[in-house]
Amino acid sequence: MSADTAGAALPTPRAHLTSDRTRAALTLQGRFLAGARDFLVSEGFTELLPPTIGPVTDPGARGAKQVDIDYYGHRYKLMTSGILYKQASLLSFDKIFHVAPNVRLEPLETAVTHRHLVEFHQLDVEIAGASREDAMDVAERLTKHCVEHVLSTAQEQLEILARETEQLKQVCAAPYGRKRHSEAVAELRATGYDQAENTEIEWEGEEIISAAAPHPFFITDYPKGSRGFYDKENTEDPGVLRNFDLIFPGGFGEMMSGSEREADYRNLMMRIRETGENPAKYEWYLTLAREGIPSSAGFGLGVERFTRFLGGLDAVWQASGYPKLPGEPRP
Repeated sequence: MSADTAGAALPTPRAHLTSDRTRAALTLQGRFLAGARDFLVSEGFTELLPPTIGPVTDPGARGAKQVDIDYYGHRYKLMTSGILYKQASLLSFDKIFHVAPNVRLEPLETAVTHRHLVEFHQLDVEIAGASREDAMDVAERLTKHCVEHVLSTAQEQLEILARETEQLKQVCAAPYGRKRHSEAVAELRATGYDQAENTEIEWEGEEIISAAAPHPFFITDYPKGSRGFYDKENTEDPGVLRNFDLIFPGGFGEMMSGSEREADYRNLMMRIRETGENPAKYEWYLTLAREGIPSSAGFGLGVERFTRFLGGLDAVWQASGYPKLPGEPRP
């Protein structure tokens, strides 16, 4: 990857939108999403339209700030993630997905990570009654299907982008690997990278282990406190969460995050308080939980990040028609 390309000033809107590479990347994105929809509908999922504003949003977006808006005199949020609404939607359907817009005011230092946008989209999936392993199975089959779909329907775009397709084919060639968070930390420390034990894998560390990987793999079992209150704690391994990230090779890094969800009202109240937040903020969500919401598992796949991988793009902004990097005003 080219750090210069990722950190360089963005082109003008006209130059970007009239570029053959932009057209190819966005066409590739459309083909990937069409393949994803075909796969999920065939698996019995219902597509819903997600909300973009609400009284509260996902508190687990690391390092990013939320955006407040005035909603008829009330302080509402733009969604950083629709996780709470995904859980609530299972009151209507057992399997749901949506392509959700998200806004996160990322720290300025993430402008040169190749992988961060302020405005981006997630392909969100949630499954009632599912375990973490069920969600990981769907995630693996979904991403493999999307890669196969792009290889069969977007050869012209891959050629325009000069994408080496061998890495794409390798995604489908073998089962995805598994490693616990503690194993990933130990591997990073063995390389000389000082990764903390009780936090998420840092951006630089994530890129190091991604660059060394021959195939996609899951990192599982993050420590409690490193993720949002909705990730379920492992009752047989206290202090460890039933969650995962999916890492793609070649330095492209994390493609998705997911978990088994906490659905028990008392546990949710306890977990929210442990984070130092006021449960009253989550009144609508906790009311549903008190009345009963399904246990579930799910994940969110970064649309622009996955497009970047598919096209072999230098930076994630090249996978957006109207990219917004941290700290840079854009239309």
